Parts: sequence; structure tokens; C-alpha cells
Amino acid sequence: MLWILTWVDLGRGIWEWYNGTAVLYVDLVTPLIVGVTMAIAAFFIYYDRLKGVRTSGLLTIYWILFLLTWALVFRTKVEQIQNGGLTTGEVMRIVTFFISYACVIAHFLMSFFVDLPPAYEPQKLNTSPQESASFISHMFFEWFSKMIMLGYKNPLVDNDLWDLIPDDKSGRISRRFNKTWSAEKAKYNLLPKREIFTFSLSPCIKGDLALFISLSCLSNYVAGRKKGKPSLFKAMVRVFGPYYFLGSLLKVVSDLLTFVSPQLLSALILFTSNNAPVWQGYMLAVLLFVTAILQSIVLQQYFHVCFTVGMRMRSAVVGAVYRKAMVLSNSARKESTVGEVVNLMSVDAQRFMDLMTYLNTVWSGPFQIILAMYFLWQYLGAAVLAGLGVMLLLIPINALIARKTHQLQVRQMKLKDERIKLMNEILNGIKVLKMYAWEMSFKDKVKAIRDKELDVLRTAAYLNAVGSFTWVSAPFLVSLTTFAVYVLSDSSHILTAQKAFVSLSLFNILRFPLVMLPAVIAAIVQASVSMTRLSKFLAGDELDPDAVDHSPTAHGEVVEVDNATFTWGKKDEPILKNINLSVPSGSLVAVVGQVGTGKSSLISALLGDMDKVEGYVSVKGSIAYVAQQAWIQNLTVQDNILFGKPFDPCLYHQTVDACELKEDFDMLPAGDQTEIGERGINLSGGQKQRVSIARAVYQDADVYLFDDPLSAVDAHVGKNIFDNVLGPRGCLKNKTRLLVTHGVSFLPQVDRIVVLVGGRVSEIGHYDELLEKNGAFAEFLRNYANHEDSESTDEEDVPPSSPPPIFEEELEPDVDADETASSDFKRQRTRTSSSDHCKSGKLRRRKTDRDIDIKAQQKKKDDKLITTETAETGNIKLSVALSYMRSVGYLICSTIALAYCLQNAAQVGSSIWLSQWSTDPLNPDGTQNGTATRLGVYGALGMTQALMVLGSSFSMSYGSVVASTLLHSKMLVRIFRAPMSFFDTTPLGRIVNRFSKDIYLIDEVIPRCFTGLLMTGFQCLSTFVVIVYSTPIFAVVVVPLLILYYFVQRFYIRTSRQLKRLESISRSPIYSHFSETIAGVSTIRAYGLQKSFMKQNEIKLDTNQMAYYPNIVSNRWLALRLELVGNLIVLFAAIFAVVEKGKINDGIVGLSISYSLQITMMLNWLVRQASELETNIVAVERVEEYSSVVQEAELVIDGSRPPSHWPAEGSIKFEDYSTRYREGLDLVVKNITIHINGGEKVGIVGRTGAGKSSMTLALFRIIESASGRISIDGLPISNMGLQDLRSKLSIIPQDPVLFSGSLRMNLDPFEEYRDSELWDALEHSHLKDYVTSLSEKLEHEVTEGGENLSVGQRQLVCLARALLRKSKILVLDEATAAVDLETDDLIQATIREQFSDCTTFTIAHRLNTIMDSTRVLVLDAGKVAEFDTPDNLLQAKGIFFSMAKDAGLA
Repeated sequence: MLWILTWVDLGRGIWEWYNGTAVLYVDLVTPLIVGVTMAIAAFFIYYDRLKGVRTSGLLTIYWILFLLTWALVFRTKVEQIQNGGLTTGEVMRIVTFFISYACVIAHFLMSFFVDLPPAYEPQKLNTSPQESASFISHMFFEWFSKMIMLGYKNPLVDNDLWDLIPDDKSGRISRRFNKTWSAEKAKYNLLPKREIFTFSLSPCIKGDLALFISLSCLSNYVAGRKKGKPSLFKAMVRVFGPYYFLGSLLKVVSDLLTFVSPQLLSALILFTSNNAPVWQGYMLAVLLFVTAILQSIVLQQYFHVCFTVGMRMRSAVVGAVYRKAMVLSNSARKESTVGEVVNLMSVDAQRFMDLMTYLNTVWSGPFQIILAMYFLWQYLGAAVLAGLGVMLLLIPINALIARKTHQLQVRQMKLKDERIKLMNEILNGIKVLKMYAWEMSFKDKVKAIRDKELDVLRTAAYLNAVGSFTWVSAPFLVSLTTFAVYVLSDSSHILTAQKAFVSLSLFNILRFPLVMLPAVIAAIVQASVSMTRLSKFLAGDELDPDAVDHSPTAHGEVVEVDNATFTWGKKDEPILKNINLSVPSGSLVAVVGQVGTGKSSLISALLGDMDKVEGYVSVKGSIAYVAQQAWIQNLTVQDNILFGKPFDPCLYHQTVDACELKEDFDMLPAGDQTEIGERGINLSGGQKQRVSIARAVYQDADVYLFDDPLSAVDAHVGKNIFDNVLGPRGCLKNKTRLLVTHGVSFLPQVDRIVVLVGGRVSEIGHYDELLEKNGAFAEFLRNYANHEDSESTDEEDVPPSSPPPIFEEELEPDVDADETASSDFKRQRTRTSSSDHCKSGKLRRRKTDRDIDIKAQQKKKDDKLITTETAETGNIKLSVALSYMRSVGYLICSTIALAYCLQNAAQVGSSIWLSQWSTDPLNPDGTQNGTATRLGVYGALGMTQALMVLGSSFSMSYGSVVASTLLHSKMLVRIFRAPMSFFDTTPLGRIVNRFSKDIYLIDEVIPRCFTGLLMTGFQCLSTFVVIVYSTPIFAVVVVPLLILYYFVQRFYIRTSRQLKRLESISRSPIYSHFSETIAGVSTIRAYGLQKSFMKQNEIKLDTNQMAYYPNIVSNRWLALRLELVGNLIVLFAAIFAVVEKGKINDGIVGLSISYSLQITMMLNWLVRQASELETNIVAVERVEEYSSVVQEAELVIDGSRPPSHWPAEGSIKFEDYSTRYREGLDLVVKNITIHINGGEKVGIVGRTGAGKSSMTLALFRIIESASGRISIDGLPISNMGLQDLRSKLSIIPQDPVLFSGSLRMNLDPFEEYRDSELWDALEHSHLKDYVTSLSEKLEHEVTEGGENLSVGQRQLVCLARALLRKSKILVLDEATAAVDLETDDLIQATIREQFSDCTTFTIAHRLNTIMDSTRVLVLDAGKVAEFDTPDNLLQAKGIFFSMAKDAGLA
């Protein structure tokens, strides 16, 4: 229609011109131009519909501009009609114009709506309205109003959150960033390592050919490599730069609009002092309002772009760090602890997000300063150079502060990393710490680091206080200097209202860049530190993915190692040397050797976890891996076994049966649907290992690598698992198996035995062959050969039943391999009857299986172990704010408030003084009297204002550090004193999150929010006072505007607060998942599930971003609406100034409007600071939550302390004792009544889960009594403090826990013993030779978790600890499970010698270690089944006899 009308106008004009009628050129040119633009608009409309674009910003802007420009034409046409005398052609043009204008209005109105989605576009659930919002809705963030209303009516929950738009999904962002970062790294290392070194070539390529290829590759590598390091900054610019550049363009527009308002203010002041028509005043007022609205829209869109880039950058950083952690080499892992990496994902990523918001100030600040100085020159001339000089003088001060801040930032981050690393280690080993009674001492270690961190924080806070003084003083000093030079340089220079208040407005504009530039410099400094840390981590060495050849065409057997040497780090000594190994398909190969000979390292080498120095390694086909220490996820038992594979009932049940798990399922509260806590906390060591074995069996892999899994289970279960799974008649009999073992009884049944000595293959052969060689190992075997005789005889009489052939061809599930690899670990909820999958011959299964499953599903709802982190709802409790204020100190809070009050009083006084100065009467010669007095008072008021800021800043700095100290200390003590049930049900990531992110908020963010809230609150109050003082009529609109302001911010705060809570809660699973991944990274890599775990990380990150993104949009939604309120204040102040023309002087007008121009930003910042404080003070709420957790019994009970020599005898008495792990759970120890004499050696045996370890936990009061009591030397342990009890007991735990630090620290963390005593303990624990061989001896650095020691060596360190303590009661909980039999004998001899007069509890799966015990306690389902001497129990032929028979000891 519009296009046709324009051509009608053009045709009419041409016709008139052709007939000789006078036609204006504009009547010909205008229709032509409009027609062309309409045709282009029609093309874009069609093109957008073709591409599925539902709204067009370009077209919306086009219609808006058309509407505004034709408004002037509309006025002209109306005047033509009023004047009359129109020709036919003019009438026709008027008619077509009105029709066209109506169509333009219609198009503009239609731009508020969007087209229907294309029919081919799939409909998605929970899609964000942003995807379907119109351009205008985007500009005003109106699409978000739906969530604001929803959050106002009811507290938001997870299901209310919208999905992220595709561009914000972490998966897409991570892929783009990884691709760019990889390209950046490739510039500095173009060729992969395997193409450089000859030894990585296939053994088929040898001699001169290999040398030629190697040298060629090396020359290409050197020629193509750049010098220096890859730039993470460049990679980020390439990925996020284009979108961020859009924000920079918006910033340019916003800055230009900022300088329009002072010019309009100048015109308005002139209007009040001359005789201009009133309509000009109203027009200026409206222009002020429209300019402010446009600036608000552009500025909020700019902030939205910046925050979105920050969010995307966080996604990229977290994704890149997670991916890197999956492939990090061992040497690089030593340099980056889990705590440091968690800080990279939390604190450092947050710094990038914070920087993005104001990074443009780097160029925008100088740009604004230049423009402001230019306009100031127009009013004050050369005097403005004096102000410029002051600014230049302040630059070195700010630079000095920035440099010092940088140094403090580096120190603080190092201390923060150290603290989080120590906390992570402590939380992982909290049970052992409690048993050793070390928790308070380790708490002091954390506190010592925290005190250093607080010293740095205190110095930084005082430095920031000085910075605040310079920031507040800078604009005032600039204005004071400029005014002084201007009025004193020439007596004819008069400070009029126009010059004073327009200059003041420009100085206020200067305030932002002057304040923000130092802050941005500091943020850049912080971000540069983070960038360096992140670059170092991401550029760290990775494991060579081609160290192990997995191709099906690889030469040799299924597992082939050809003259290979391996090390844990490039600079370390080789652990495995010149290894030659060949494992045929379907064979079972055992790897044996003493502790520290490299057995586990060989498995790691085959997995590709070690650095290959030379040689060739190939493993054909898929791998299943069972680690020596079982890695269990925080999922259900079934999900741990499935490990991402689809649920096959037949295969699943056969796996469960083969791994002896059926009875365990019956005992678990929800069967196989029972949720397992972090690190398998609610399973025994044997149960965890059998779940780990079941996971491997279910995977149906080609090659199975078992790293001594049977050491964690008792002899009977171990024998059954070997027979049913590993052995020659087990379900894996057709698979290739490599078994590291200390169990001699299994060796006759394996195909080959590999003997490792000192990291080298000493012997390879069958059991009989090794005996015939009559070497050292043969002698070792003969010492234990007698154990096999009776067992082999029994086996001949009663052959074990063959387990179901799980992996027979006819039973293999039809599962695509790619499906398994890309599985997202979705929990299988749907069950199908086993009859659908298994043949009739395989249906001899318990009929109760399905019933158990159904009951398990029903019970699972009530038996969830890990509680979901819940969000508080409603207003932040006053008690939380009061708690923080109480921590700061009420006196300090009062001092801060008073200082800000006096500061703003001085500011208002100086403004009113300037207003009066500008209206002082002139002398006949054009000069003013009292200029010096006016200037002096103005300067004094300004300095008072700056001094008050200095005082309040120092007070806030001091108070915030005091609060940080108290809150952290209180939470730290409560966490250390929490019972083990708390750690069983709380993910470590959640606790670490409290000590990292939440403490960071309390340390740095909340004080800043409090300061900002007080500052903006008093400024807003003073602004209203000044405007009402200037134009009293303004008081009429103050109340309605404040009511509108109140409702807008209340709508916002309810939603924002809950979004912040949801974001905080969804953040913890990211860190928990990361910690879990790091713990099991070898298992994950072995199964080839890196992509699946990365996908899980992306899902958790997206879940967190789904709460974070609405939070940043809500800020923009609020800011735009609050600025509308502020712009209305500007409008009314200007209108009332026009109305009061002649009644008020121009000084008052300048004062009123210059203050009103500031109110927009102040109101916005007031609510932003209030909201930010309310949302971030959630950190105080969360810290307070963990500062009130349930506590254990007192450490020391005065009046009930045992004697210093207690226990003298070591006699222990259980009287009808029962206990459970937590309230509401079943009893794990039931009505035990036994008496153990002092000095007795008691062995405790029983099936896995019988309650053996629970008894030791009860002895240490890790779990408390449900009924009955325990007495030691006649004293009930329930009456004494935990410190007094646990410090008198010794334990060598089932899971050896070591901490990063020196070996000396791990033996004697509090330096209580002499070196001679340490060496004596090492000698008796058979570690002296090993430690002596280390270059650093006792100062040898132990990595996090003791990963650079074998599990057996870690266990020996724990033995050395016990030897140092020399307690009267010693507990050995599977203490020798991870060592070879020879070492086991040596350890047992040491214990018999060194603890000869001690009462000893020995829990062991190897019955030979307890056969010389005084008595043996047999537990069954938590009850005492048998308790007598070993000989009597063997004669009784009960449970112990059957176990001894299975172990070949009866």
C-alpha cells in the first residue's frame, strides 16, 4: 500500500510537470526516495519471513524514524488545510500523505508484536520468551516482566526458570573457545609430540629410516614453532570480541548523549533569565526528558551486552578448566591442586565477569574526560587547564595504589589457594583426622593461613580507603581549582549561574570516569593475575593421547609393551624401565611384586596415565578398569554399575550375582536404588570394590585391568569373585585380563605371572615354571605353597559351579558403541521384566527381584542420603543483616553512618553556597565582592566532605575485616566439630563452596555493597532535599514518584533475591561434580567417557546459568524502569522551573536541575546496591547455616577427664552395645556384649558389611551409642571428652590418608618427635630404605592425597604414625590389605614386637594375619556370631571354620 501511494504521488507530479503545471522538485524527489525505501523495506520483510526471523530491529527503527520525521510533514499538511486555497494536486498529495501516515503508524504498532513461528520449527518446552520477543520488547526488556510478576506472586523455584537461548549454552561456547584456544596453542607447537621423537614410531620402523623421519619432523617442528607462549587474551578476544564490540558502539552513543543534558541545562538557565516565549522552556524540558530516556535505553543495552559476554566467558573458562583437568599430565597436576583449580573456576572466572562490565571505561573514561574538558573550556577558558593539571597529578597516586593492589592481589590469591587446598584435603580425610584427634590442630593450620590472608585483606582495605578518598576528592579538587583560577585570574571573571552549574554538571560527568578509571585499573590488575594463572593451567602439559596405540591393526598381541620406560613426570626418575610384556587374547595374567615395585604403575602405563619415555605400547579394543581404591559416584548403586550404559535386566542381574552383591542389596535401605554418598561414604570398603568390579563386568569390554581389587574384600568373597568373574571359569573367561594381586592362592589358576622387581620385569611364566626356576620369587612362593594344598584338594572334590556366561554371543545386548560413548548418564528409571531379555533357561532367578525393585523405588524417596541444597524463600531475615552488623560492631556501624551523613551535609552545603555565590550582585565595574571568602568556604566544605569519606572508608575497612574474621572462624570451628553424619550427607563441593565463593563475597563484595548503599542512599536523600529547597512545588510529585519507585523496586527485589539464591545453590554441584571427576579421572579416561562427563559438566553449568542470566536481565529491567522514574523527576524539575520563571533566580534553577540530572543514576544505584547487598548477603546466610550445624560431644569435659596414664591396661568392655550411623537408619551393631582383657590381640572377621569397621568407629565415638555402653579400663567412654578419648587410641585406617606437604609433616604434623624417633618408626614400618633413597629424605614432598606414593606405601606411613603415638590400644582396619604377603608378615611381626603389651583390634580379610590372635570375634549382620580362640573356633566348625577353609587355612 505504501509503495503504491508513493508511486501515485510520483505519477501525479510527473503528469503535472508534463502538462506544464508548476511542480516543486521536492514533490518529485520525495516520492521517488520514499518509494525506493519502501521497496527495500518490503524486501527485508519478505527475506525475514523466508529465514524464519520473527521480528526485525532494522525495520522497527525504520518505522520509528519515519514516524518522527513525518510528524513535521504532518504539521505542515495541517497548516495547508487551515490556510485553504488548495489545488487538486495538493489535495491529492494531502490525502495520500494521511493514508500513508496511517499505514506507517500501523506498521509501527505491529512492530510491538512478532510473527508466528515457522511451521517447520519444533516447539520446545520451557523456552525463553526472549527468543520470541519483539525488538521493542528487547529494548525495554519487557519480555522479562512475566518472570518478575511470577517471582512477585510466589518465590521462584527451579521449574520456573527458562532455558538458555542457543548462543548462551555452555556447550556451544566451550566448543568455540576450545577450537580457538587450540589454534592459538598450535602456533607455538604445530606438530604433535609423537611426530618428533623416534621412539614413538612403530617398532617396525627402525634404524636409519627412523632417524631420518625423526630429524625431518624435528626440523619442521622447530621451523614452525613460534617463540613465547600462547595468548589466552587473544583467544578470548577472537571468541567474545565481536559481540563485545557491539557493546562498545552502544557505549559511544551513550557517552555522546551524556553531554547533551548539560547543553540543554545551559539553555534552560538562559531561558529563565531572558524574555523567551514559554513554549521554548517546555520544549527544553521535554528534550531533557527524551534525551534521558534514549540514554537510559542505550546504556542498559550496553550493560546487557557486557554482562552477557561476562557470563559466556565464565562458561568458557569453567568448560576449558574442566576439560583440561581431564587430560592434565601428572607433572602438571602436581603444580595445580584441586583447591587452586576450584579457585580458577570460581574466583578467577568471577573476576573476568566483573571486569567485562566496565572494561570499556579504559577508552570511554579518557573520551568523556576530553569531551568534558572541551565543553568546560567553552565556559571557563584556560582556567580548565588547572583542573586538568590536578587530574594529571592524581594519576601517579592512582598508579601507585594500583601497583600495590596488584602485589596484594597476587599474595591474597596464593593464600586463598593454599587455604582452599588445605580445606579440600582436610574434608577428604576428616574421618581420619577425627580418629587421630588432629582436627583442632589442623583447624589452627587453616586459621594461620587465614590470618595471613586477612592481613593482606586488611592492608588492601586500607589502601582502598585511601583510594576512596582520592576518588571523592578528585572531582571536587578539579572544580575548586578551576573555579579558583577562573575568578582569581581576572577580576572581571564572574561565576554566573550558567557557568557554575553547567560546569558543575560537567564536573559530575567527570566524576564517573575519574572514579571508575582507578577501579577498572585495579580490576584489570586482578584479571591479569587471574589470566596468568588460567593461562599457565590451560597451557600445562597434557597426557599424550597416542602414548598407547588403540588401533585394531596395531602389531602384536591384545596388550603389547615393547622395551618401554615410563615416568610420572618428565623430570622424575623412571618408575618402570625396559618393560617387555605381551598378553594374548583371552588370557589371565597376574602381576605380582612387593610394595613399591611398580605394579599399579604398570596398569597406569597401559591406561596412558604415565609419561612414556621410550618404547611402544598397544592395547587393542575397549578397556574396563578397576582401581585399587574404588571410585564411586554420588549416584544410586545401579547407576554406578551401569556407568552410562543402557539398562539390560538380564546382564545386570547376572553381573550383580557374579559380584556377590545380591545380599548387600537386601541390606541397603532402598536396594540397588540406594543413593551412595560422595566417595562411597555409606558403603564399606569391600562393598565399594565389588560395585567397582560390577561396573567393569557390566561394560562388556575387550581388555580388563584389575589393580588389586580383591584386597578390599574378605577371603571368602574374594575367592567367589575370582571363581565367578576373574578366574578360568568366570564370566570374563573369554576376555583379556591383567590382574595385580597379592593373593598367592589365585596364582596357580592364572595363565601367566609377571614378576616386578624395582620397576623391571624380573620373571614371566606360569606358576609351575616360576617354581622350577628356583629363584628368589620361587622361594617366596614356597613359603605360602602349603596354603594351597588343602584348598586344591577341596576343589577337586567339589568343583565350583560355573557362573552364568554373561558375555556369550547369544546374550550380548544389541547396543551401539556410539550410543554408549555419547550417553549422558541419564538415570534409568524404567524397568522391564527380565523375561523380555533373557532366555527361558536363564529365568531361574529369585522371584522376589521385581518385588525388591518396586520396594526399593518406594523406599528411595525416603532414604535419600545426600540432601538437596534448598533455597531460603522470602525476605532476607533481619537476623542475617544484624548478624553481619554485629560482626562488624554496632559502634563502627554507627560511626560509618554518621560520617556519611556529615559528608552529604557538607556536599549539600557547598552546592547551596555555590548557588548563592553565583547570584551575588555585581559592582558597577563588573566585579564581585567577597570572592575570596566564597572560595575559601566552598573549599572548606569540600575538604570536610573528603575527610568524612576517608573516615567512613577506614571504619568500613576495619569493620569488614573484623566481620570476615569472626564469620569464617565461627564456621570453621563448627565444621571441624561437626559429626561424621554431616559429612556423609553433605557433598564436599558444597562445603568448599562456602569456604571459597561465600567467604570471598563476605571478604570483598558485601563491604563494597554496604559502602555503596550508604553512599547512594544519603546522596538520594540530599538530592530530594536540594530540589524541594529550590522549587518547593516539587514536593507535590515527590510522594507519587517515591510510591512508583517503591513498587518497581519491590517487584524486582523479590525476584532478584530468589534468583540469586537459586544461582548460589546450583553453583555447588558444579564444584562437587568437578571434585568427583578429579578423584576418578583415571577410571573415566579408561572407560573413554570423557565426553559424557564433559556433557554432564555443561548441563550443571547451564543449570547454574539459567538462574544467573535472569538475574542480570532483572537488573536491566529494573534499571530501565527506575531511570524512567528518575527521568520523570528531571522532567518535573524542569517544568516547575519553567512554571516558576520570574519567581526564582537562575542560580536556584541551576541548582535544582543539576541535582535532578544526578538522581537518575543515584536511584538506579540505590536499588542496585540494595539488591546486590540483599542477594550477596545470602553468603552470610549460608555461612551462618554452617555455623549452626549439629556438633559432636565436647572435646574436653572438665571434671570428667581420665587420668594422664589412662588407659593403663587397655581392657575394653562392650555392654549390650548398639549403634547406627544416623538417626532413622537401621542398627549396624546390635546388642554386643563382650569383654576384652588388657593386652589381648583380638581379630575381627565377618562378611563385608557385617559391622567390623562400625565397631572401630564406635570405639572412637565417630558414631555414638544407640543403647548400651563401652568402657575402657572401667571408665565409660561416653562420659569423657572426645579429645581425651581419641588421643589415647591409635588406628591404622582402611583408607590411608596423606596430606600434601613433606613426609615429615605427614608423620609428625605438630613436630612433637625428634628425628631419631621418626627414623626409628620408619625402620619398624619398613619404609626406611625407601625414604633413605629419596633425595630429600624426610623433606620429600608428598603430593595431594599422597598420589606419588603407592597405596601400600601410604599404608606403611599410617603404620609409622601409630608407632610414634605408642598408644595402649591399637586398631588395624584392613591395614595390610594393599601390601604383598611378605610385607604383610613383616608388618605383623612389627606389630607383635612393638605393640606386645597393647590391646590390638585387627580387622582383616587375610585370615592368616589373625590366626595368632588371642581371640577372634566373628560378626554377622552386626551381631556377635562367634568369639573364642582361633583353635576353638576351628574345632567348632562354624562360620570362622568355613572362612578359614575358603582361605586354605583349615
